[in-house]
Amino acid sequence: MRIVAPSMLSADFGHLDRDTRMVDRSAAEWVHIDVMDGVFVPNISFGFPVLKAIRRATAKCLDVHLMIVEPERYVARFAEAGADIVTFHYEAVSDVRACIGLIRGAGARAGVSIKPATPAEALREVLPLVDLVLVMSVEPGFGGQSFIPGSLDKIRALRAMIREQGLGTIVEVDGGISARNAREVFDAGADALVAGSAVFGAEDPETEIARILAV
Repeated sequence: MRIVAPSMLSADFGHLDRDTRMVDRSAAEWVHIDVMDGVFVPNISFGFPVLKAIRRATAKCLDVHLMIVEPERYVARFAEAGADIVTFHYEAVSDVRACIGLIRGAGARAGVSIKPATPAEALREVLPLVDLVLVMSVEPGFGGQSFIPGSLDKIRALRAMIREQGLGTIVEVDGGISARNAREVFDAGADALVAGSAVFGAEDPETEIARILAV
């Protein structure tokens, strides 16, 4: 499986409809939406009204990544606003299973994400419960950072655990992704790559998406 999920955090906010429709025309299968609260991470981004506007502009899978405290309070609302996948941070909850249950109860697929400092092993028992695991290959909260090379070992470890357990869990990677390093990230075991600056900073974003997929 190879999926590219352009991150709308790097889109032109003054032309969000235009940029969403570009992704909708492109070879990308998912649209990635980073939700930040200024507490879990030191930045603030999208809320429900923006998600609903993006939902109207594309029929593609909306891949929503919650970088927020107390995600349990909001996961159902994000699903209701149009999210197909809702991913929360392992570090942000005290009861991972309960949060997964809330997402599934709202009709969305469930994902769990880990920061660079959190080991892959932390997710071993969670893997059978989720549809997706998201490896942050930069510190969450800002776009345009460089890929952390040690993330490759974490991706390999998660892929090995998924194989050992006979699961179909998707491995997604977010942070510092471009056509220059996409091959090694896919080769390490990733299924889906989130690309922000590399796509929206390119002269031809649609061509850049195709380049990432074709490595």
